[in-house]
Amino acid sequence: MRHLVLALGFALVLPAAALAVPVTYTAVLDGPSEFPAVVSAGTGTATVVYDSALHTLAVSAAFSGLTGNTTVAHIHCCVSPSAPVPTADVATTTPTFPGFPAGVTAGTYSQTFDLTEASSWNAAFVTAQGSIANAEAALAAALAAGESYFNIHSSFATGGEIRGFLVPEPSAALLLGAGLVALGRLRAGARR
Repeated sequence: MRHLVLALGFALVLPAAALAVPVTYTAVLDGPSEFPAVVSAGTGTATVVYDSALHTLAVSAAFSGLTGNTTVAHIHCCVSPSAPVPTADVATTTPTFPGFPAGVTAGTYSQTFDLTEASSWNAAFVTAQGSIANAEAALAAALAAGESYFNIHSSFATGGEIRGFLVPEPSAALLLGAGLVALGRLRAGARR
């Protein structure tokens, strides 16, 4: 009986704990990933760490070789990469991330956003979702589904010179999978 109580306790606590772990998403940024595709030698990487417990989004990017000078950068949400027109509205701060390097062809960026603050969002995205909490939930779901992308716009390509869909890091996916397997085993053991 004691094992059953322990197993049920873990089964109830483990999913909540697994969801509270910060999840890292990454993207490789390039011109061919734009829609329509852009011929650019520009490349970059983006890393986004979403923490559902702290309601934060840590955003980092590095880019180089852009044809034009940077104008804006942000995260778009929510569209499947395989959609006929794989574009979406801007979810994060508009027109650009605060402090993102402007007027350059190469640079880096790093900032953490408090997702409970209206200043972290595109007001139109929040309005469309109905609230800041709903906007966070929509972005979190889109990140998990690979339906958000990081976009850097430039004077050469005002609609975006390089972009990439954000996907979970393999280690995060493995950790989540291991947690689900452990949960399944605990639940199966509790039924015996």
